[in-house]
Amino acid sequence: MFAILIVCMIIMVAVLLLTMAAISKGYQYNHTVDPLPDEIPANHNENHFNEKS
Repeated sequence: MFAILIVCMIIMVAVLLLTMAAISKGYQYNHTVDPLPDEIPANHNENHFNEKS
């Protein structure tokens, strides 16, 4: 009975540590945004609409 408790505690600590590592890695990720194009063509919306049809 005591051995099962120890194994469960080890698994619980391992899951906690892996969760904390994943969260930490996610917060360290540097998000980037693509720059906007200099000019948008006048017929951009019309072409985009026709592509969907």
